[in-house]
Amino acid sequence: MTFDEAVAAVSEWGEPRVVGPRPHSPLVTVSSTLDEVAFQVLLEEEDRVTAIELWWPGEGRWSSTRVLLDGEDIFTTPARQILEHAAARGWTIEDAQTENPVIPGVSLGFTRQTSQEMPRDSDGRLMYFTSVLVGGEKYFDFRADPLI
Repeated sequence: MTFDEAVAAVSEWGEPRVVGPRPHSPLVTVSSTLDEVAFQVLLEEEDRVTAIELWWPGEGRWSSTRVLLDGEDIFTTPARQILEHAAARGWTIEDAQTENPVIPGVSLGFTRQTSQEMPRDSDGRLMYFTSVLVGGEKYFDFRADPLI
């Protein structure tokens, strides 16, 4: 999808906010909120959408919209459970960056970072994901283990 197509699609949900490009960065984002779930369309190369990121509504907010992975809500199912089910499905989890694990072959990236008060697991990490990024087929390949 091109920039113009992304703006037109997002406009159906309200006035989109466009940021970028900035000096030394070609990144352009088109963002909005739908039913308290924030989303960003990322255009990282040559006027083409490369990923879409969805964000949890935030502390004290609620949304009837569910962001599902295999029937599990990304924002209300414990992160550990989501990753365990993904691994059981045969997907490789790359979690060297424990706050930002990714599933390279499926091009999903998760975030467990916020300044808000949220429950934490026994390792001190946020119990729930705060965002999920869906990228193109090879989006996270740079984080996959190199083949030897």
